[in-house]
Amino acid sequence: MLTIEPSKTLVEKVKQLHQQINQYNHQYYVLDQPSVPDAEYDRLMRELLEIEQANPALKTLDSPSQKVGGQPLKAFSQVTHQVSMLSLDNVFSNDEWQAFVKRIQDRLASDQTLVICAEPKLDGLAVSLRYEQGVLVQAATRGDGRTGENITENIRTIKSIPLKLTGKRGTDYPDVMEVRGEVFMPKASFEQLNVTAKKKGEKAFANPRNAAAGSLRQLDSKITAKRNLDFYAYGLGFVGDLHSKEMLESEQVFLKSSHYQRLCQVKALGLPMCPEVRLLDSPQQVQDFYQDILNKRDELSYEIDGTVLKVDDISLQERLGFVARAPRWAIAYKFPAQEELTQVEDVEFQVGRTGAITPVARLKPVFVGGVTVSNATLHNQDEIERLGLRVGDTVVIRRAGDVIPQIVSVVLEKRGDNTTDVLFPDTCPICDSKVAKAEGEAVLRCTAGLFCQAQRKEAIKHFSSRKAHDIDGLGDKLVEQLVDENLINTPADLFKLTEIDISTMERMGSKSAKNLITSLERAKHTTLAKFIYGLGIREVGEATAANLANHFCTLSAMQDANFETLQKVDDVGAIVAKNITAFFKEEHNLAVVSTLDSIMTWPDIVIKSAGELPLAEQTFVLTGTLSQMGRSEAKSALQSLGAKVSGSVSAKTHFLVAGEKAGSKLTKAQDLGVSVLTEDELVSLLAKYN
Repeated sequence: MLTIEPSKTLVEKVKQLHQQINQYNHQYYVLDQPSVPDAEYDRLMRELLEIEQANPALKTLDSPSQKVGGQPLKAFSQVTHQVSMLSLDNVFSNDEWQAFVKRIQDRLASDQTLVICAEPKLDGLAVSLRYEQGVLVQAATRGDGRTGENITENIRTIKSIPLKLTGKRGTDYPDVMEVRGEVFMPKASFEQLNVTAKKKGEKAFANPRNAAAGSLRQLDSKITAKRNLDFYAYGLGFVGDLHSKEMLESEQVFLKSSHYQRLCQVKALGLPMCPEVRLLDSPQQVQDFYQDILNKRDELSYEIDGTVLKVDDISLQERLGFVARAPRWAIAYKFPAQEELTQVEDVEFQVGRTGAITPVARLKPVFVGGVTVSNATLHNQDEIERLGLRVGDTVVIRRAGDVIPQIVSVVLEKRGDNTTDVLFPDTCPICDSKVAKAEGEAVLRCTAGLFCQAQRKEAIKHFSSRKAHDIDGLGDKLVEQLVDENLINTPADLFKLTEIDISTMERMGSKSAKNLITSLERAKHTTLAKFIYGLGIREVGEATAANLANHFCTLSAMQDANFETLQKVDDVGAIVAKNITAFFKEEHNLAVVSTLDSIMTWPDIVIKSAGELPLAEQTFVLTGTLSQMGRSEAKSALQSLGAKVSGSVSAKTHFLVAGEKAGSKLTKAQDLGVSVLTEDELVSLLAKYN
């Protein structure tokens, strides 16, 4: 073992080893063109490890040796994404794909043929890699899109992910760059992992995705290092500068206007890009790509479950923007799910939050799409009639979108003499109340509302959910216990609970009870929009609830609105208006709402005339970090003055508010001649009108 003290010669030797090993890693994992035998690579790595062991000061964050796994962690910390990691919506047919394209063209007011960047949809785990000054400093899972788990130590063990980018800072990459991509387990590694697990008498993984996810969530990175994970980049997250105006200017040089070209840039920096990624410029090429990838699915070294199709033009991506959970400019075109035969052993009926009675097939367990399936939804009576299904039938089961198990068809030639009809209940299977089917609907519903125990439970779970009143500590199992013990029957009853009531529940001690009471007290102070959403009215989601609140401003005005008046609200059509009026006609609903209204409070919403909205017809974009107020607070303040707040810069943007660490949006605004406001100028503007 080398014991020489650090010197200029030794520092240069370590630098040379870094360069050589990184080059060989790039050739092997990114270019798939190894230039030296494994023995030579191993020799260089051993030499580097010996030097670092004798000279710890020479071990740096970007050393190739850091891929072997560090000390076990006690737990994962949380990472807040500067740019949200959104998921993708799905299509399952060419007609659905064409409808998606039509929606894009309608939004762009153009029938131009879209250039598409296409890639296989990897069945792995989405991650974000943050490089600062070219060095990998942080890696995180997607999590809920806004907050993920810090898995930096485990990501360091993946050989295809460079710890330091190739190229020159400021010209080849900016000061800060987040690379988004998919971590996956190759099929060969997955098979070997399960062989080893079986030999040790351990439980095998169901599929490569589960194996990859489980490997990334190991607290001991040495275990992750043994799992042979891989990575392909599919896009960028936050890209910006840390310090200088020069770095900010170089960001525009770095970023190409094409999604495909950006991936090529990322590849040039040392991060692998899926070799199947293609640039397509016609509808026929999209279909050909889909079919080609589907045909070679089994030949690929990694698992996929479809293709991902993205509008290639970055400026069009920015114009299209996002919906709540997904970009409007990208879609997952999923493959037909794997199918298997099994037998329907029984059909049972479940009651949902809105009283919908859903038939559920109990199946002879079957392994399909990577999991064992024993249940499948049958949706409604019409679906059962369409299938011609009988209890005891042999059926084709499919995991639609690889998520929800569905019965595709009945195999009539396998039908025996002992099959029986599926009989729908005349009364609710939970509370024995009458059931009814509304005109124009296929769904049978229990008419008891909150008097039905099943509906009570689901209504209370919805009321306390994160997007409604976010009652921390009130989990689904606790709600079920409280309802079963007749301690609560409606959401309003939650506020009658005492510490003694809660502490007597299973797994609820004194401290948990006190924390829940505190959460309930906090939940009393809400907004009108959250209050409306929390009521659980059919078809009234977050956006519709916000529109109703802003339109009527008071709960009583909304309750008094008739069918025609409700339809004057943005996003409220005939069906939603019908559901709202029906909800407020039920006496037990009115009683619950009245009780909640007497308990809960929210800020007044003041209706302003056009003359009182000085920023009406003005579009603002917020970027960077605001130190004097949060982004949400600034957005609300601008909207209260009539402004529209957009997420992307375009020629129609009137003002860009640039906080600290403003990135590409600021550059684009300057290129388009959009007026730029500092945070101080925004504060002055808001103060002028308040």
